[in-house]
Amino acid sequence: METTKALEILKMAILMEKRGHAFYDAVAEKSPDEEIKHIFLTMADEETKHVKFLAEQYLSYEKGNGFSKVELPDSALEGYANLILSEEMKSKISAAGFEAAAISAAIDFEKRAIDVYSRQAETTTDPNERDLYKWLADWEKGHLKVLSDMDNELKEKIWNDNQFWPF
Repeated sequence: METTKALEILKMAILMEKRGHAFYDAVAEKSPDEEIKHIFLTMADEETKHVKFLAEQYLSYEKGNGFSKVELPDSALEGYANLILSEEMKSKISAAGFEAAAISAAIDFEKRAIDVYSRQAETTTDPNERDLYKWLADWEKGHLKVLSDMDNELKEKIWNDNQFWPF
């Protein structure tokens, strides 16, 4: 991959992750519920970790050292077991409320990140770069799963509460 293109992709990825962090942090700040704040602060923290890995790669690549092999933590839903919505939490979040809208917007962010990272993993010839982007795509898929599960649970609750079932 051309040096300029690699650095541009890394800059775009860092910016995307920083925007994700700012978004999650802002949602946490606006949420009146501590459990909901915790979910979004955890997501913000995840984005900060991504920025750190990407910034390290950027500096390595910029110095002419290429993509460095880094020890990447296991991305398999790390730290998400406690982010599943409890019944109490579902009742606090209205499907039409701010937090539900934020979850929906976050799903779009995560899908975009997965797409960007997956495309880069497919097009690069550098094995370290490929590993980094595959890892990031997998980590974002974990985020997407958690957010999608939350979104689906909220929709189900609203359907049940309002008896929207056709049968």
